Amino acid sequence: MRAGCFTAARLRRITSYMNDTIDDPNMEAPDGGGEVAEPLRRAIGERYLTYALSTIMHRALPDARDGLKPVHRRILYAMRELRLSATGGFRKSAKISGDVMGNYHPHGDAAIYDAMARLAQDFNVRYPLVDGQGNFGNIDGDNPAASRYTEARMTIVAEALLEGLNEDAVDFRDNYDGTLTEPVVLPAQFPNLLANGASGIAVGMATNIPPHNISELCDACLHLIKTPDARDDTLLNYVPGPDFPTGGVIVEPPENIAQAYRTGRGSFRLRCKFEVEDLGRGQWQIIVTEIPYQVQKSKLIEKIAELIQTKKIPILADVRDESADDIRLILEPRSKNVDPEVLMGMLYRNSDLEVRFSLNMNVLIDGVTPKVCSMKEVLRAFLDHRQEVLLRRSRHRMAKIDHRLEVLEGFIVAFLNLDRVIDIIRYDDDPKAALMREDWGIDHVRATDESDYVSPKPGEGELSEVQVDAILNMRLRSLRRLEEMELVRERDELMLERANLEDLLADPALQWAKIAEQLKETKKTFGKDYEGGARRTQFAEAGNVEEVPLEAMIDKEPITVVCSQMGWIRAMTGHIDLKRELKFKDGDGPRFIFHAETTDRLLVFASNGRFYTVSAANLPGGRGMGEPLRLMVDLPNEAQIIDIMIHKPGRKLLVASDAGNGFMVPEDDVLAQTRNGKQVLNVKGDETAMICKPVEGDHVAVVSQNGKFLVFPVEELPEMGRGKGVRLQKYNMARGRQGTLELDGGLSDLTTFDWAEGLKWSMGGDKTRHEADMSQWLAKRASVGKKPPYGFPRDYKFS
Repeated sequence: MRAGCFTAARLRRITSYMNDTIDDPNMEAPDGGGEVAEPLRRAIGERYLTYALSTIMHRALPDARDGLKPVHRRILYAMRELRLSATGGFRKSAKISGDVMGNYHPHGDAAIYDAMARLAQDFNVRYPLVDGQGNFGNIDGDNPAASRYTEARMTIVAEALLEGLNEDAVDFRDNYDGTLTEPVVLPAQFPNLLANGASGIAVGMATNIPPHNISELCDACLHLIKTPDARDDTLLNYVPGPDFPTGGVIVEPPENIAQAYRTGRGSFRLRCKFEVEDLGRGQWQIIVTEIPYQVQKSKLIEKIAELIQTKKIPILADVRDESADDIRLILEPRSKNVDPEVLMGMLYRNSDLEVRFSLNMNVLIDGVTPKVCSMKEVLRAFLDHRQEVLLRRSRHRMAKIDHRLEVLEGFIVAFLNLDRVIDIIRYDDDPKAALMREDWGIDHVRATDESDYVSPKPGEGELSEVQVDAILNMRLRSLRRLEEMELVRERDELMLERANLEDLLADPALQWAKIAEQLKETKKTFGKDYEGGARRTQFAEAGNVEEVPLEAMIDKEPITVVCSQMGWIRAMTGHIDLKRELKFKDGDGPRFIFHAETTDRLLVFASNGRFYTVSAANLPGGRGMGEPLRLMVDLPNEAQIIDIMIHKPGRKLLVASDAGNGFMVPEDDVLAQTRNGKQVLNVKGDETAMICKPVEGDHVAVVSQNGKFLVFPVEELPEMGRGKGVRLQKYNMARGRQGTLELDGGLSDLTTFDWAEGLKWSMGGDKTRHEADMSQWLAKRASVGKKPPYGFPRDYKFS
């Protein structure tokens, strides 16, 4: 057994050993330590489960609430800590990725930078979260510049995700080393999960969510607030489908889209967007202005160029890239008579001008449970999160108001007793304690000096420690602004706000009304008036583009096919004289020369019994020596070319091996769709395929290598699609040179003819011989036969 080769038997032995030995609880620890070793299977299982859970929860799947994976969340939080607001300055990407790696995300800096760069790519993210300055990659597939060269800051979309973070809107947890804290989830005023989409591969599960239009998502959320029990299908009235950053046209039937959003799984057919440009005088070209999502433009052009070079789309002449800031791919037809829809239909089938985007809405519910959700469930998770954020921010604001009201009450007391406050601060040894125990309900006389000052007696103080601290921390220059009317006005406003917050916290209807108001504001901010906010991806019916055969799209022109003895093939323009002297490589010469049309398909029959199909339009030109036929089809080196002929639909072929076995096969059944060809005649051992002739009569004439001639009706031959065939002629056993019994010859040649017209054969040159009466050679198939007719060639060949 080779090293490193895991056979099934070896795998069973290892499994048996793990089950029977390593799982033995009585197994002693290594080195006789006396401790029971941990069973290997259990240890591996526990550790792999830990890895799988870590991958699912902390790397691959997004949170349904903010639509972010941990790395993206940490990038945005680190940028916030660096004060990289949308209106502020840029910072080096290396600084940002370094802070993320050092403080929150203990992984490679390259992975962090790549994740941040993707958030800045407007061709990958519908609403970019990072504003990049420098080379952050392009739709051609070029990588971003090194992090030391680029700079970044947040966008207003990212700020919307972070809004309320300092108002106790979400929980925080310790970072990986316990020195800092990070948010578990972002407040997410922006429905990021569906707006920007997500993709990731975990252990045993994956996710793939397309981006959508924010205005449509907000409308769907508003409808869900108004009608909590709304069906998924009604939400499609607001969100008809994805909205990709690169635009394109979705041609998936609406019922399939509805089914995908209802189940959380499905796919969408996405096509490029194009227009036909009139060049005048009947000439035209196709301009592709939008390409499908996540298709690299450079690779797309390479694929189309390959289709042109290999002539898989013969009606396409050229492809050019004239893109600048916008996509502009030029597709030139080979003829002005080509139907643009037919051309695009072929490109849809053979290139990434049409792709299928898979939908798999597998997300983390509450950041814990992975689940494949419907659109309604995803929107509900976002709305529930927004309600929780609203409640937490409201409670946080109430606490702030209560604190401020307490301070204001202290300020009002201080304003009404300003002289006494000044005396205490000026003369008392412990002003804080004195202010707290002072009775502010009695009148006080201003002290003229320290001797007149009387320290407050212990009693029921009216000021709290918070109020006293605020008074003591107040600057002297603020005293002139400390007017009672201003303090009372601020107190009344705060008390009104507090009452409104109490009503909000107590009434779910008010809460949803507030959330609806926030959604309307989000729609107004990022909707149609926002740069790139209008819908980019359109919808259309796929249509039934008729699949036209290649022959119908190729201009029909006469050619002469020339194949040499060494297998070099070419197509010369026009129908030349077949007896004309042609040039070949040294040591080579002509073998097959015949007239054809560019619309023809050529059948190549090889000694291995396989048929290969070559389009005449794909043959190299006749100016040179051509190309080896083996480069056009996957013909094994040991196989030889037996015959080349033009395919004629409806005709039948007679194929036979040198052992004398053969059958008829419909010519339409031997057409091959791949370079590998199609096996028709089965040959084994030393046998080889020898003859392929069209059936052009009602009788078959067979001649053997030992000169036996046999004629039998064609109807005695079976019609098959593939096989060894039946015996055409019987060959007797004869004593060989070494004294062993061997077959007395084998098949030499065969042909078909009409019984009424008799048989003709070539005598060399232009001479032919005709035998009208073939009755003396007529017998049943698989007979031995008789001596050939008088004058039959000594090489026992019909031509």
